[in-house]
Amino acid sequence: MKKTLLTLVFIFALSVVNAQETPKDSTKAWTRKGNVSLLFSQSSYNKEWLGGGTSNIAGNFGLNYDFNYKKDDVVWDNKFILAYGLSKIKGNERIAKTDDRLEINSLWGKKASGNWFYSAYFNFKTQMDTGLDNKNGLRISHFFSPAYFQTGPGMLWKKNENLSVNFAPAAAKAIFVHDHFTEFGPSFGVLQGDNSRFEFGASISAYYKVNVMTNVSIQNRLNLYSNYLDNPQNVDFDYQLNVVMKINKYLSANIAVQAIYDDNAIKGIQVGQLFGLGVNYGL
Repeated sequence: MKKTLLTLVFIFALSVVNAQETPKDSTKAWTRKGNVSLLFSQSSYNKEWLGGGTSNIAGNFGLNYDFNYKKDDVVWDNKFILAYGLSKIKGNERIAKTDDRLEINSLWGKKASGNWFYSAYFNFKTQMDTGLDNKNGLRISHFFSPAYFQTGPGMLWKKNENLSVNFAPAAAKAIFVHDHFTEFGPSFGVLQGDNSRFEFGASISAYYKVNVMTNVSIQNRLNLYSNYLDNPQNVDFDYQLNVVMKINKYLSANIAVQAIYDDNAIKGIQVGQLFGLGVNYGL
């Protein structure tokens, strides 16, 4: 007799954490740490199952890596983020993309006074794979379409490694898409017939990490941008929340949430959420 499988959900995450900071040595100013996660989930139902449900399989990969420099009166923080996920539902020929993100952040500062630094920042965001419309399956994006760049000088207030705010009152922003996405209309804020959009405005970026209790930490990242050239009152924002809960020496649970608002791209708030339970391994 066939084995009846009512509901099978298998979640496996492998986290590689390189949390060894560079020794406090004047000749070694770099600090490096990173996190790699791999999440698999699967649900299966046989034909006799009356509770409803569709068999599916999904996988998500994530990479976060920081490499920061601090020596004398200079700080330079760099962060690399990569995320990718796929899902396959039984009966649907298409494999759906559930996550796709490539992001690089760089923030340089030279001490001015107290916790204040003269600063310059750079941010790059794009995706790695083709994106399809859920309704009709048409291609609506792919690698470097869209691609976002932000850069500009400013002032950085940095209390410590867990709390900082960067103000950039003269920040440039550029959006690039392939012109086949704008052939019949605007796409990602780029006008019909164009392949790029330039903005000039003000940017505020903030980072805050707090340990709410033993083995539970919350990281918050927020970027605000106002375009002086077009409806400056409509402020774009990108908020990222990451909760890490260490169950014991080897097990941890992670919750990641991202909320994006850009009225040139879509009249609404984009929200994505991911939960992972897995094993920690330190190098």
